Amino acid sequence: MLELVDIHTYYGESHVLQGVSLKVEKGSVVVLLGRNGMGKTTTVHSIIGFTPPRQGKVIFKGQDISHLQPHKIPQLGIALVPQGRRIFPSLTVKENLIMAARGGRNGGWDLDRIYSMFPVLKERANLKSTLLSGGEQQMLCIARALMTNPELLLMDEPSEGLAPLVVRELGGTIKALHRSGCTILLVEQNLRMALRVADYVYILSKGVVVYESKADELRANQEIQNIHLGVSG
Repeated sequence: MLELVDIHTYYGESHVLQGVSLKVEKGSVVVLLGRNGMGKTTTVHSIIGFTPPRQGKVIFKGQDISHLQPHKIPQLGIALVPQGRRIFPSLTVKENLIMAARGGRNGGWDLDRIYSMFPVLKERANLKSTLLSGGEQQMLCIARALMTNPELLLMDEPSEGLAPLVVRELGGTIKALHRSGCTILLVEQNLRMALRVADYVYILSKGVVVYESKADELRANQEIQNIHLGVSG
């Protein structure tokens, strides 16, 4: 569904991504791991058009979208769950969801289906979104992205700032979305949660993919975890 081919992305003269290539197969959960400042969010921004690559290609369903304007890319079926949530504070939970609704595409996500997957959002539907807990706000951010009925869901550090129990619940939500047929590219630092949900993993270091494997292989490879992610047994 998605392929990055040798992409080079810059911030000004700073060469952040230095030949990143990866693939996301339809129906899979692919996780991009790495320490802070290694280019993970820049990779997401390169896909969604916020910082288009100067070299290389971003290919979605066979189409080169490398230089499309950012507002055109979601229209193709890609949705972003951004780092930091970025919900609309002046709107209620329901209003946040309705403003994102886009029917007629893959998945059939509507309010009823959202409320079935996220019952707490139905309970809080008429509350201002700022009154939700951090975990509830993250659920709202994911639900808002689903209301666009995407074919590919990009999730940028969704566990950031959440308590361990909430992170576990988040992992359960991602697994449920996977079972429902969602294709997901997840950027994450929480290795335990990432390996619970991933089919395939890439590790990014200083703008370069330094490791890739099935999730089970990384789970069993403590040396790689230690070298590239600072995780020790």
